[in-house]
Amino acid sequence: MPRPREFEPDVVLDQAMLRFWWQGYRATSIEDLVKATGVKPGSLYSAFPGGKRTLFLRSLERYSKLVVPQKLGELAAPGASLGALRGYFDGLVSDLLSPEGRQGCLLVNTAIENAAEDDEAAAVVRGHLARLEQCMATALRNARDTGEVRASVDPAGSAKLLVATCQGLMVVGKANPDGAVLRAIVDNAFAVLA
Repeated sequence: MPRPREFEPDVVLDQAMLRFWWQGYRATSIEDLVKATGVKPGSLYSAFPGGKRTLFLRSLERYSKLVVPQKLGELAAPGASLGALRGYFDGLVSDLLSPEGRQGCLLVNTAIENAAEDDEAAAVVRGHLARLEQCMATALRNARDTGEVRASVDPAGSAKLLVATCQGLMVVGKANPDGAVLRAIVDNAFAVLA
């Protein structure tokens, strides 16, 4: 008879997610995960068949469910408009200027580190980008309808550009957390909407 599990899988996922977020996939060893979670290797492999990779993919999914909605905030609301969109970007800049924020976004970090060689990780990243693009397109459509942006703004096309801008912003912010530089990137992205 197998022994009952002595840990909560969601708690383990939270701890693993934080470790992957901080160190990246490649730099995180099973030993790091054992230290972070307090769970022995055999128990980790038993709970997460496939080991480190499975734990990583499940951590990405958990990040997408728990952290991303907090970061999206008002931008995820159906009535979001230009203020919510700008608030999202201002939040990114604020995060990137904090010591904790320098770790960036787990999904952006994954896109850089893993997506080219791991189809499953790439699929999670693509899902996140599609969600972000949809939120931005909705906000731009609402802003266009209320006259907050030019009537000629294409919400779908502009959302694609803004998604690329925010992803680039997070990369720049990790390497050069200079508030003036980050704010200039955001200001110029929004200038094309006026």
